[in-house]
Amino acid sequence: MDKKTIFFMGFSILILLVMLYFVGIDEVVEALKLANLYLIALAIAFQIGTYFLYTVRWKLLNDLVDIECSTMKLLPMVLVGLAINNITPSGRGGGEPVRAYILAKEENYPMQETFATVVADRALDTFPFVVLAVITIIGMTFYFHFDLWLLVVMVLAVIAIIALLAVIIYMSINPNFGMKVDGWIIGLVRRFYKKNSAELEEKIHNVIADFQNTMKLVIYNKKVLYYALPLSFVIWIAEILRVYIVFLAFGANVSPVIIGEVFIVASLVGMIPLLPGGLGAVDGIMIIFYSAAGITASVSAAATVIERLISFWMATMLGMCILPHYGSSVLDKISFGSSNDELSEALEDDLND
Repeated sequence: MDKKTIFFMGFSILILLVMLYFVGIDEVVEALKLANLYLIALAIAFQIGTYFLYTVRWKLLNDLVDIECSTMKLLPMVLVGLAINNITPSGRGGGEPVRAYILAKEENYPMQETFATVVADRALDTFPFVVLAVITIIGMTFYFHFDLWLLVVMVLAVIAIIALLAVIIYMSINPNFGMKVDGWIIGLVRRFYKKNSAELEEKIHNVIADFQNTMKLVIYNKKVLYYALPLSFVIWIAEILRVYIVFLAFGANVSPVIIGEVFIVASLVGMIPLLPGGLGAVDGIMIIFYSAAGITASVSAAATVIERLISFWMATMLGMCILPHYGSSVLDKISFGSSNDELSEALEDDLND
């Protein structure tokens, strides 16, 4: 973890502490003392179960393209990916290339094939989120009456996510568009990378072709529609139920619909690549909206702290503890300001070692 990442994580934590200060730290502590520990334990169990659901979905996609790896081997890779998502400001996507890299390295599969299954997994996670986000924005417009600028930001964010998802899928099923993307990447290579460009261009052609072939196998397989996509909706529902259970632990009398709506908005904020894992911003959004929904500020803050300990910090700590098993070389090359080109180069270097 480089200095920039540590700095921005520290800054994010500072934002949270400032919010807690204005809410009243003493009141938050008193609310924490009243929490039902059995319900907190149940929320933790829900989160652990969610890790397994993530893994089962990814294994299903790997099986479709004949990448053989057991659920127990994939689970720690998922946790490492979640951890890196949380420490890099990449819209919950910074850990995906690393997850693909680890699978390729550990099981001796081509990186482009493992990356395709990770992209498909990400798309399956995004689709139900987009559906829930659209429903949430409509519902919250009538319930919370927030400022127009915030509504515009949320709508634009959803449109951007839909556009990115559409481009990836269209590139995978349309050879002509794939060739245009190929040509665009080659153009960048020719501008910025002169050494052995012909060899590298050929490699890019092969990588994109393999990526497209793998994605087609996934997209057109009926098991994705019958099993993987419904599983994605189950995962998001489980996430919302976990938050609801945390608030029940503090005796909050609030509709699970409101809990779900605020959680989706907070998740949308977390996808904006500003701070690691949306830390600070996500917490603040949750505290503000839950308070606006009628929950006292101290309970909102206390419940949010516990919820983020379960959803954010538990995954981060588990993943970072597992990472040394695979070697920390990849993490050392990922910084807060790393571009996609730098990440790709780092991963390629490690694969060639």
